Amino acid sequence: MKRRTINSPDAPPASSAGAEAVELVGAERLLFISGQIPEDRDGDLPTDFEGQARRVWRNIEAQLRAADMTLDNLVKVTTFLSDRRYGAVNRAVREEMLAGRSVALTVIICGIFEEQWLLEIEAVAAA
Repeated sequence: MKRRTINSPDAPPASSAGAEAVELVGAERLLFISGQIPEDRDGDLPTDFEGQARRVWRNIEAQLRAADMTLDNLVKVTTFLSDRRYGAVNRAVREEMLAGRSVALTVIICGIFEEQWLLEIEAVAAA
């Protein structure tokens, strides 16, 4: 699979470490990861935003592992935040988890299904 990050000079630059677009050529598998929530398998839920963000990313990694993929396979990540005040911490945790990987990113401020969840993240991976 050939992967190319695209940031058109005719559009605004990416606002974070993400890419404006990611092109895949020759991908044989696509994995669509449903919105991952900040609970673990036993239903335990961290009370702080950073703890919830880290839990969600661990859940994403678990789904990737189940498909024999890693964070290196991510091409698109959409984060749903319950409040914009979590934006800076969300970005810091995401940048730590992605560790320089360039993926297409979107962040949406919205109501989350369960009131105690502060975020939810869905993703697309390719191999």
